[in-house]
Amino acid sequence: MNENTKKRYPMPIPFGWYCIDTSASLEIGQVKAVRYFGEDQVLFRGQNGEVSMLDAYCPHLGAHLGHGGIVKDNCIECPFHAWRWKTDGTIGDIPYATNIPPKAREVAIFRYPTVEANNLIYAWYHPDGLKPMYDVTIHPEIDDPEWADEFVAFEYNINCHIQDMAENAVDAAHFKYVHGVVSYPEFEVSYQDQKRTSVQRADMETPRGTIKGQITAFSNGPGDSATKFEGICDTLLLGMTTPVESEKCITRFFFLQKKVDGKTPTGGVSAAIIADIDKQVKEDIPIWEHKKYAEKPVLCDKDGPIAQFRKHYSNFYAG
Repeated sequence: MNENTKKRYPMPIPFGWYCIDTSASLEIGQVKAVRYFGEDQVLFRGQNGEVSMLDAYCPHLGAHLGHGGIVKDNCIECPFHAWRWKTDGTIGDIPYATNIPPKAREVAIFRYPTVEANNLIYAWYHPDGLKPMYDVTIHPEIDDPEWADEFVAFEYNINCHIQDMAENAVDAAHFKYVHGVVSYPEFEVSYQDQKRTSVQRADMETPRGTIKGQITAFSNGPGDSATKFEGICDTLLLGMTTPVESEKCITRFFFLQKKVDGKTPTGGVSAAIIADIDKQVKEDIPIWEHKKYAEKPVLCDKDGPIAQFRKHYSNFYAG
């Protein structure tokens, strides 16, 4: 038997940009021990405000920099012997050494490329350490005064592979049988380079008459995704899923809604949109956590463009 057939998922972790924290959650001088992509890291913000995420372990004698490490100027200081490492992973200082040895100057802790955008912190992952191949999506609504000032945030820890979760977006039939929608959603899906866009249009009946609504979902690689709901209550959802292990993910949902008469909407339709999406995720989780990836699925004509999705997603696997 092929070894891959014994696994729930034969796929490795795909490369791309992933959300690792919110900007507000990492203050100047703060250090966090984190784990993503099946590896341990240290995340910190220097005194100059720069964010860095390095492999966790000090090359000197292997201490975890995230457990007891502190920020000194723009370096992370090891809790074991106070060796200081710059944000780029190179040695900054050895306080008790007469001279920094050449070997210490030659070594560098691996640094994950990071960027702050949309009030979030993103890190680039590639199993071969290759540099970023595309940019993070910038959402203008976040700095637009006509939109809410803060996110409404949700977080879910889910035991499955990131691709199986993402496949939900094009799995039309499950919306009826898992989430109870009245009819199969009709949507158009297009692909360009690392991006996927799907558009679903629907007329919505309101006390003020029929309003044309639209749901547009954007995917910029596997970890940088958003959905925009337009019509009754304009809503932007940043849906960020980040692999912790091959079969374990953390999903963060950040909702932002357009103001009405200069005020952030509360209650009513605005709250119902968010509550319904939260409900749908919680309906999906038991299925995601107990299913196995079907490499050769038996599909029918109303299942949605799953084969096209998988072909596109395969571009994010190295080699």
